[in-house]
Amino acid sequence: MQKKLLINGNFLCRNLTGIERFAFEICRQFDILLEDETTGLAISILVPANAKIVPDYKNISLIYGTELKSFPRWDLFYFSKMCKKLDAAGLNFSNTAPLGKNCGYAFLHDIYAADFPGDFNSFKDKLIRFYSCFHYKNIARNAKKIFTVSEFSKKQIQKAYNVPENRICVIPNGWDHFKNIEEDDKIFEKFPVLTQKPFFFTLGSLQKRKNLKWISEYAKNHPDQTFAISGKTIGGMKSEEIGDLSLLNNVVLLGYVSDSEVKSLMKKCLAFVFPSYYEGFGIPPLEALSVGAKIIVAKSASLPEIYKKSAHYIDSGSTNCDLNAILNEEVCSSEEILNEFTYKNSAKKLYEALK
Repeated sequence: MQKKLLINGNFLCRNLTGIERFAFEICRQFDILLEDETTGLAISILVPANAKIVPDYKNISLIYGTELKSFPRWDLFYFSKMCKKLDAAGLNFSNTAPLGKNCGYAFLHDIYAADFPGDFNSFKDKLIRFYSCFHYKNIARNAKKIFTVSEFSKKQIQKAYNVPENRICVIPNGWDHFKNIEEDDKIFEKFPVLTQKPFFFTLGSLQKRKNLKWISEYAKNHPDQTFAISGKTIGGMKSEEIGDLSLLNNVVLLGYVSDSEVKSLMKKCLAFVFPSYYEGFGIPPLEALSVGAKIIVAKSASLPEIYKKSAHYIDSGSTNCDLNAILNEEVCSSEEILNEFTYKNSAKKLYEALK
């Protein structure tokens, strides 16, 4: 008798960030894996009736549920109810899961809200932190298996919640979704200044941990160097440096840009700069490497573990450097890293762990 796995489809109603990208790509690879699988897992996704996007799967079953009007109500109660009804184990991708013994299998991509409480200052931010930490603790205590995306995150989870080694497994992110994205050079028609001057490019949700403070301070001290910054605010914890950046003549704020535009910007930039001081994995530098861009990342959190000697490094707490000089430093080929971190590899690893 096949084991049944029901995937929490809450990610189908969320804004597309790294976590949602991971869920979409792993499910896509699961669907391919199941073509050659005659035994093992029968996989379904519980799809909210109001899902923004519903992928077309050949081998994964879609089970439509009620409308998702409240993430807490869906994650804590409705999803576990459906797992019981269908006699299936639950898999949660989004740092949230049902309570207690109904938790199922769950991802904790990182525990940012627990590790950086000082980043959550407003009332809304504090509510986000409380809700995040509530789920961290529930998953750490009750998940049948905890999955995370890097050795760094694994160690942080183990240290914070005293999780035994055998209960947590690392399933990394990937870049292979980027191969199917066509470039869109129209972004340079919108911002012609980027065709006139060499520029550094940075991308991410405009949250504090993305460390736009570093870009703001560095750009202010290097008016001869141009920066293009894309991204939009996701939830709370908005970086306070957006206003400062908008006053600098050498900074171009792009707002939200499509994946196709991102690919064009990455291919034409001097380097992709990623000064984040906290990342469970950090996908954008991997995307940049895949199109041949140079990357400059902070020597913080998971980033040295992931990018090893293929990246140029900066101190996330100091702008006392020159990016042009850093780019003259020798780095290693990115081929090994690009071969290692693919969603295809990660899906196989996760599938075997679940089986």
